[in-house]
Amino acid sequence: MQYAVLITGCSSGIGLEAAKMLQERNFLVVASCRKKEDVEALKEQGIKHAVQLDLADSASIQQGLEDTLAITQGKLFALFNNGAYGQPGAVEDLPVEALRTQFESNFFGTHELTTKVLKLMLAQGYGRIVNNSSVLGLVAAPFRGAYNASKFALEGLTDTLRLELSDTPIKVSLIELRLD
Repeated sequence: MQYAVLITGCSSGIGLEAAKMLQERNFLVVASCRKKEDVEALKEQGIKHAVQLDLADSASIQQGLEDTLAITQGKLFALFNNGAYGQPGAVEDLPVEALRTQFESNFFGTHELTTKVLKLMLAQGYGRIVNNSSVLGLVAAPFRGAYNASKFALEGLTDTLRLELSDTPIKVSLIELRLD
């Protein structure tokens, strides 16, 4: 059986490297990214299955998931929520709209995708959800207030989800990357 994995945020960095590694290990990887040109770039880099999925856009989340499930024949072994971005700035200078934008992508979109995938996983009787946080979700850094807040929120939601699903076959994990 080939395990199907959806990864968000694959245009570069951790998402791209995770997609390459899992594909090399014979997982059925569906790599997603926000921009259409990045989807094409993934395919040019040898990623077999890439879809557009913008976490700040509900219609894109729905379409990206539908495209993914068409590739995976309606099954998903894992969801790796990696997509996020950081917007620097002093908290006193951050307009509310900047915080909303940060949270829309890094928190609300991740939550929306997760709840959609969770319904599928519960119905199929297995699955794993992995949320990629940051050391900045554990310890704040100056001039990163919007990002810090979005990752702190993601950590709280992930811990709660793990507790709520403890008596189900769905496993929930949190990654905190540290630079030590």
